[in-house]
Amino acid sequence: MKKIQIIIEQNGERIDKFLTDYFKEEYDFSRSFIQKMISENLVLVNQNNINSNYNLLTNDIIDITLKEPEELENKPQDIDFEIVYEDSDMLVVNKPNNLVVHPAAGNPDNTLVNGLLFKVKDLSSIGGVLRPGIVHRLDKKTTGLMLVAKNDKTHKNLTNMLSENKIHKEYLALVQGIIEPNKGTIDAPIGRHRNDRKKMTVTDINSKKAVTHFEVLKRFEKNTLIRCIIDTGRTHQIRVHMNFIKHPVVGDNLYGFREDQKNEFGQYLHSHKVSFNHPITGEKMEFSCDLPKEFNDKIKELEK
Repeated sequence: MKKIQIIIEQNGERIDKFLTDYFKEEYDFSRSFIQKMISENLVLVNQNNINSNYNLLTNDIIDITLKEPEELENKPQDIDFEIVYEDSDMLVVNKPNNLVVHPAAGNPDNTLVNGLLFKVKDLSSIGGVLRPGIVHRLDKKTTGLMLVAKNDKTHKNLTNMLSENKIHKEYLALVQGIIEPNKGTIDAPIGRHRNDRKKMTVTDINSKKAVTHFEVLKRFEKNTLIRCIIDTGRTHQIRVHMNFIKHPVVGDNLYGFREDQKNEFGQYLHSHKVSFNHPITGEKMEFSCDLPKEFNDKIKELEK
């Protein structure tokens, strides 16, 4: 079981709504699932059982117990995504917007994993029944290239290559404001936010080294299109780092401006290019994929 504690900074919101929003980024739990957790006393406020209509108060302490998902037999589903490359050991896929990578409690299907099971015969088993083939993740509303392992040897090699920074990853991001320098590096450690557990933040407390390099590709009236290269792969790394330098990713409803809260597309962040030596053959591999239509449309809108 996983334990999570949240300290409330502002009162007035119903706990079921608050937790639905809180878990949306990582788990995408439905409100009814949250209400079921509350009814099963898996959610306590100040060590007391509460009802779903409880209105939170400042400094309330919420303790949440996330049960391990029941052993699921992931079902193959015809999910729309592109296989950019495939051989006997691995795949490179282009993840579309608004697609969760793998199943979790409260979100058992309609994920990339369900689609992989529909399209691919063999996937590595290291990630367990819920994450077959999954070597690394992209956030639900981040688009673009991901690597998938078809056997355990490939999975282990790719995992080691990621940890040793032997996989070159480039992202394209549209950010708020005008970035003045043409190039820059953000070297700032990232850890879990102290009070808002769904967020990561730049901190020296329980953090890990995180390095993001950026290059300006185009400046608009109020926005900047940049290329990002990451030396590390921390959760929400680019989103956290760009927010840290006061240029959050456009559309980011977790780290962005208030105007981004109602953005349906989500953050304009795209895993554009990946290059590496093949984990089995050692052959040099490089792949890229185009921006999704919504991202291109946004750029055209800014160019007018």
